[in-house]
Amino acid sequence: MAANRNLKQVRIENSSPAAPLGMVGGGGGGSGNLKGLRGLETESEAAAAMALVPSKEGGDEEQEVGFTIDIKSFLKPGEKSYTQRCRLFVGNLPTDITEEDFKRLFERYGEPSEVFINRDRGFGFIRLESRTLAEIAKAELDGTILKSRPLRIRFATHGAALTVKNLSPVVSNELLEQAFSQFGPVERAVVVVDDRGRATGKGFVEFAAKPPARKALERCSDGAFLLTTTPRPVVVEPMEQFDDEDGLPEKLMQKTQQYHKEREQPPRFAQPGTFEFEYASRWKALDEMEKQQREQVDRNIREAKEKLEAEMEAARHEHQLMLMRQDLMRRQEELRRLEELRNQELQKRKQIQMRHEEEHRRREEEMMRQREQEELRRQQEGGFKPNFMDNALINHFGIILTAYESLLAAIYLEGK
Repeated sequence: MAANRNLKQVRIENSSPAAPLGMVGGGGGGSGNLKGLRGLETESEAAAAMALVPSKEGGDEEQEVGFTIDIKSFLKPGEKSYTQRCRLFVGNLPTDITEEDFKRLFERYGEPSEVFINRDRGFGFIRLESRTLAEIAKAELDGTILKSRPLRIRFATHGAALTVKNLSPVVSNELLEQAFSQFGPVERAVVVVDDRGRATGKGFVEFAAKPPARKALERCSDGAFLLTTTPRPVVVEPMEQFDDEDGLPEKLMQKTQQYHKEREQPPRFAQPGTFEFEYASRWKALDEMEKQQREQVDRNIREAKEKLEAEMEAARHEHQLMLMRQDLMRRQEELRRLEELRNQELQKRKQIQMRHEEEHRRREEEMMRQREQEELRRQQEGGFKPNFMDNALINHFGIILTAYESLLAAIYLEGK
């Protein structure tokens, strides 16, 4: 009956002292067995568990049949294993129970990852691989007699679960898990919906440990944690723990004096005109007043939220306009700065060009002076004297040529 973790399978024998899985709903099979597995969430899970029930053949004689559970088939798609949702509280344990005996009690449901026993107070905790296996173990073993003691088994309180309120309608399970994963490992995140699948604005997040849950609670309480574009912070609170599966059975009621006094009368309707009817009517009136006041408070809160959303939308529009104006001013300032830089660049280029022209002119003048000095030096070194007669002759010849051209022009005019 040991669990084979390599094959992820568990071998279950029908001859075990504890009640076999097939005996949860009685020996008839079919729907009777499905009703016995009332701890399971869906009929498909119960049907999967029914695959574990050995069949009877040949009259009333029960066959000694062993069967195998595939642990993987008990994990839902996307479900994480060994979470706190798979943790069971086991009460009314014998004070002399050992850890080996405690583990042997649950060995048919797979290898546990956590085992804790408080022998002095007679309780313990065990964590199984999947929620479905834990539900099957709870359905089978709750009330089982162990050393003259009926075991009390229920799901342990999830100490690292938070309630998240004020969620936007566009927030999904995946987004909720992604948002809170920054505080630590998240086992499960669920957005609560109504019977039509519409988001209710509430959800819960289950962390793998208490420190990240405390961190998320403190950070979200001190700051404004936003999940979407709308500045609508979520409200995070410790999750209230309720047991809406087993409730309070009669066997767990404490038979006190108040219990016996209240149980003297059976359930009944109060008769008009009696003492019971008078005070029952006053209780009903008080409840009706509470209901009306709660409805009025809900209306006031709803109206305040609608007003806040309208103001937020108007403020967002104004904020966007302000951002657009600021962006326009920034662009204008950028254009002005670019124009100034362009003018400065043009002025700089003009100055550079003027310097180049001035430098070119100075170089030409310098070269002319150098040529004149070189010519003068050559004349001085070669003893060359300028021929003033030649220059005078050339000038005289130019004057004669000019006079001759004037004479020809005068003769031409007289001939006409």
